[in-house]
Parts: sequence; structure tokens; C-alpha cells
Amino acid sequence: MTALDAARAALAAEHAAVYGYGVVGGRIGAARRAEATAAYDAHRARRDVLGRTVRELGGEPVAAAAAYALPFAVPDAAAAVRLAAELEDRVAGVYSDLVRAAAGPLRADAAAALREAAVRAARWRGGDVTFPGLAERV
Repeated sequence: MTALDAARAALAAEHAAVYGYGVVGGRIGAARRAEATAAYDAHRARRDVLGRTVRELGGEPVAAAAAYALPFAVPDAAAAVRLAAELEDRVAGVYSDLVRAAAGPLRADAAAALREAAVRAARWRGGDVTFPGLAERV
């Protein structure tokens, strides 16, 4: 996988995370609404940076879809918390790929994004995983 391919995949995952956090925000309880809003804002910022990164790597950024399939129904706050953790796990996975494919500042940025997603996932889940972002852990 090239750095451009990995950056495009990360951008697509960020689009999906922004959409997913829209769903989370509509179902999350008041106690965790600020946390969901902060995560939504973080994913929007990462999405915008990745769009520029894809262009700098010579590619065309992928556009956001009108809607994304959710991995499960989100009827209440408990499901919203599970969705938030799932979104972060998925984002961590694509940033793991970008860390492997990139070099220099892009690799450092991808590692920081991976770390941020892993920390958010752990907060949502109430626990962590040994190697966040690696498919082998599943």
C-alpha cells in the first residue's frame, strides 16, 4: 500500500467517523455529550488535514458519501457509546496502515492520530486493547 492509498483510506474513514458521530450525538446522554462533540470536532479537523495531504501526495481526495451503513442499530445512549468505540477502532486501523506506508512528518501525524483514536476508544469502551489499530488483535 502506498502512502497515497493509505491517506485516501484514512480520509474515507474520517468521513465515516464524522457521519457516525452525528448519529452518536443524536443518541448520547447528556453526561457524555461534550466528549462526543470533542470527538466529532477532532475527526472533522483530521478529515480536513487528510484532504490536503491527499492533494499534496498527488491524488484526488475521496468525497464523503451521503450516508454510511452503521455496524448495528443505535436506538439509545448505550448503543451510541458502543458505536463511538467502534468508530475509533476503525479509524485506528486505517491510521495503522498509514503509519506503515508513510514516512517523515506524515508518519508522525498518522501515529498521533492512531494514538488519539486509541485513547478515545478506550475512554468510550472503559478499557483498552493491547495493540490498537492492528487487525491481528481481533
